Amino acid sequence: MNISFNDNNLSDLEDDEYIDPIDGLIHCKICGKHRQLRLPIQGEMHIVRTLCKCGEAERDARDKEAERLDFIRRTEGLRLSGLPDRKMWDYTFKNDKGYNAKLYMAQNYVDKFDELKVDGRGLLLWGQTGTGKTYFAGCIANALIDKGNSVYMTNFSTIINQLTGAFSEEKNQIIENINKKALLIIDDLGIERNTDYATEQVYNVIDTRYRSGRPMIITTNIILDDLRNPNDLAHKRIYDRILERCTPILIEGKNIREINMGENNKLMSEAISKRVYERGGGN
Repeated sequence: MNISFNDNNLSDLEDDEYIDPIDGLIHCKICGKHRQLRLPIQGEMHIVRTLCKCGEAERDARDKEAERLDFIRRTEGLRLSGLPDRKMWDYTFKNDKGYNAKLYMAQNYVDKFDELKVDGRGLLLWGQTGTGKTYFAGCIANALIDKGNSVYMTNFSTIINQLTGAFSEEKNQIIENINKKALLIIDDLGIERNTDYATEQVYNVIDTRYRSGRPMIITTNIILDDLRNPNDLAHKRIYDRILERCTPILIEGKNIREINMGENNKLMSEAISKRVYERGGGN
């Protein structure tokens, strides 16, 4: 084997490097480890650069930061596509004001989602209007997105508007795109138009989701007895599929919308009735 040494000189050095007189290779002043190695390449010995422990740590830190930023970008994309209503971005456990005593169940669902999604287990959040069902579902959506899961939160009025006027293939594509999400959240079941066409589209979405085995969360003002005993066969086909896969949870308590309205009115009243004083008198 021919031996060829690429001699080092001081011009090859960075500020934190030195040449070890024993092996003639560049070392790191901080950790003392090699930043050069001699390796056989095509029958000759060559000096090649390598990473010392400091360099490895810096590389790992850069890779970790790049992964973190990439994850942030991906979760932002998931939130943009999954929560079209921007106000729902604020529906988080962190922003909870303690109005909903059952919100811990939402956190439990998030914690166990990897297990629950295997069997397509979801939730049916029912109760009077304004009690926090949407906020409950939104907390789950945001927390799962923060973990990298795809979620889509919408209502049937929006879906039906998208489907209306679309060709058959377009309708299938819309439903397929919805169904690709790891979790589908339908807010306010029952507020959509009560027509044969609307009922048919609701059934198509629920049945497709049901057959896929993927989980869904439904919020509704319809009471549980009416969901279990609907007046017609068309709605029974829909509700039976929901009840088979979604555990009912009664969300009750104070009307949060009324509380928020009262707080907002109080703040507005204080703002417009407050007298602003300047030097020499008030206006």
